[in-house]
Amino acid sequence: MSGPIDISVQHLSKHFGRKQVLEDVTFEIQRGQTFALLGRNGAGKTTTLRMLMGLLKPDKSSPSGVSGSMSVLGFDPRKQAIKVRSHVGYLAEDQKMFGWMSVRQIVDFMAPFYPKWDKELANRYLQKFELSATTKVKHLSKGQGVRLGLLCALSHRPQVVILDDPALGLDPIMRKEFNRDLIVHLQSEGRTVFYSSHLLYEVEPIADEVAILDRGKIVIQQDTESLRRDVKKIIMDTKDFDTHTELLSKLDVYRGYGKTNTTITNAQQSIEKLRDSAVKFEVIDLNLDEIFEAYVIGRPDGQVHQTDEEPQMQEAM
Repeated sequence: MSGPIDISVQHLSKHFGRKQVLEDVTFEIQRGQTFALLGRNGAGKTTTLRMLMGLLKPDKSSPSGVSGSMSVLGFDPRKQAIKVRSHVGYLAEDQKMFGWMSVRQIVDFMAPFYPKWDKELANRYLQKFELSATTKVKHLSKGQGVRLGLLCALSHRPQVVILDDPALGLDPIMRKEFNRDLIVHLQSEGRTVFYSSHLLYEVEPIADEVAILDRGKIVIQQDTESLRRDVKKIIMDTKDFDTHTELLSKLDVYRGYGKTNTTITNAQQSIEKLRDSAVKFEVIDLNLDEIFEAYVIGRPDGQVHQTDEEPQMQEAM
């Protein structure tokens, strides 16, 4: 995919007091992409999104001394925050609305902030999300509040939509409908969707590209399909693993029952080297959740954990 860059983040860092929350974060999102920022709670996802919306100021420079920069649709959130907010659909993780207002009053209150607000579209979302216009915001359930936030984020037809863990307050059915219907609809219209989440199994079918954020650093950024091609699990006899360990780019290692499970990167290259060495091994495909775990809690380079679970042999090489 190639095209205009709708979101650019270069060498951004952020401290809260002495605590470093983000360190030298860099990524770009092209127009029309659905980009998922993945990480555990506290990894820095919300901080990143809030900086892009001009709600937080980044540090003036990264630890490497490089001055950080960011842009959203060509606007600098540090200097043009109002422009960013009026052109971007944003759903915050901890959105707050006036509880004494009705749903209709909230919708009418939000409309003037967006030059391209579409009243008819807002009314259609009211029906689609099954929201009563007369209900007070304070009487909405968590899921209903999320739906109202989505209505406000999308009713001005933004080119860029930034969603901070948007399915967090939705029940399982609503989460599936959200991913299947809403995100796919935005994709079909060519919108750029920046989606932070820790629900990886829901992100996998819809994300074009993912970045894994761990302890304030991006540890991997890659398109979803190539990431799944590049990261595999290899199972082999432990004695063969010990002999050929230098051939593997390891993310995680488990030993047990005379076998060793190794999650590796650069899988194609490693597999070719193992085949050339005539060693017997198994290859297992991984889903995004398993890849995420390998990157954030894996123990590579000989830091092995013991397991009593016998490795499951699936496909003979």
